[in-house]
Amino acid sequence: MDNFIGTATSDHVARIILNRPDKKNALTAQMYGDLAQAIHDAEAGEQVRVLLLHGQADCFSAGNDLKDFIANPPGDRDAPVFAFLSAIASARKPIVAAVGGPAVGIGTTMLLHCDLVYAAPDTRFQLPFTSLGLVPEAGSSLLLPNLAGYQRAAELLLLGRPFNVDKAVQVGIVTEVVAAEDLLAHAAGVAAALAALPPASVRLTKQLMKQSCAADVGKRIVEESEIFRERLKSPEAQEAFTAFLEKRKPDFSRF
Repeated sequence: MDNFIGTATSDHVARIILNRPDKKNALTAQMYGDLAQAIHDAEAGEQVRVLLLHGQADCFSAGNDLKDFIANPPGDRDAPVFAFLSAIASARKPIVAAVGGPAVGIGTTMLLHCDLVYAAPDTRFQLPFTSLGLVPEAGSSLLLPNLAGYQRAAELLLLGRPFNVDKAVQVGIVTEVVAAEDLLAHAAGVAAALAALPPASVRLTKQLMKQSCAADVGKRIVEESEIFRERLKSPEAQEAFTAFLEKRKPDFSRF
């Protein structure tokens, strides 16, 4: 079986690497399961103090692999995608992310659970859930309005249009813009700096910052997942997915 999720640990930093660049790191059910396991392993690793999540400098993730998603829809709360969301949302150790190229759907929403996000100038974000007849996931319907304010979040989540790195900084998704050629090295340097700090102090500080909304985020992820699974069976979603497979524009005029 192909392994599209790479892992490597050194100097107290666990790297988790999206490694399917020929498909723009589109995520399959197997990849979600592997991501969840990689996070669990890093959380359990006594020598790991920081997680570093990245793809390639020019490609983070195009979101779900829709063909795999249609063939293997998440049927219950134990589906690999929800296992991944639970793992990244509950991670106690800090997560640094390096993002370049496409960051679509869950390629954007997972960043809301990272502590420091560095992005290349060409990064292209998008939250296209409504255009697929679906609803947001990863707790983003709670986290993004809290982070960006309702109107800015509504623009991104309701319209689902692509947005650039400048807007991602403005709404609080991205910490800093870094030149593409320096992106991975810069993020690795930040991860190393975090790993050099007293580890318990870092973990407790993250806990204190997140504890006021942690329970609400977990509850929202469950609520979103239930509606998401229902929406997968809706005529709107079926039209969106059929249009994708037939390589045509979906027609929602009859709904």
